[in-house]
Formats: sequence, C-alpha cells, structure tokens
Amino acid sequence: MPGPFVSIGCNVMLTPGAAGPPDMGVITVVPQAALMLGGLPVAVSGSICLMVNSISGVPYPLPIGPLGSTGVTINGQAAVRLGDQIPSGPGILAIIGPPAGTYASDGNPP
Repeated sequence: MPGPFVSIGCNVMLTPGAAGPPDMGVITVVPQAALMLGGLPVAVSGSICLMVNSISGVPYPLPIGPLGSTGVTINGQAAVRLGDQIPSGPGILAIIGPPAGTYASDGNPP
C-alpha cells in the first residue's frame, strides 16, 4: 500500500498474535542509517519490533518480514510504509503509524 515512510516508535499490530489474539508493538530497531526522515532512520524489512503478547503480557522481538515497497530499497532492504500489511512471524504485521514525516511518501505497490 503506498504511503509515507515509518521509523522507530511506529505502532504495529500482528494478526494473529503469538497466542491467537492480535498483539500490539512498536518498531524499536532499524538496521540502517543511510536514509533518515525527521532525524530518524527509515524502517526497512528486517527492522525489529518489540511486541507484547496480548494474553500473557510478555514482550518478544519480531523482525519485519521481507515485503514492503517494491520501488524504494535501502541497502537492499524494502522500505516500510504506513498502511503496509507484511507477513511476519506467525501472522500479518499491520503498520499503524505515525509516519516519520508526511512530506516523504512512496507510491510504489507492495
């Protein structure tokens, strides 16, 4: 889904979660520093989300899957955008927001 790029602090939701119901989390680690927006690195596939199990409350790390923008890659990794639905771990990771900046967007398909 075309949209603005996201970065550290972006909210995400995994459906189904590790124990069934959706798990919520936030992007905490971005493994690249080549492209920045608003002083933050643009999230790419392979970025790490800190998820919270919706049943037990136990936090766990989840890497973002390999899909994302087909037109914007950074160091060979697809950029992640607001609204993307990315297969990751046991389910689909929905990128909720907020974006790193509304002034930079990607119109390429997922």
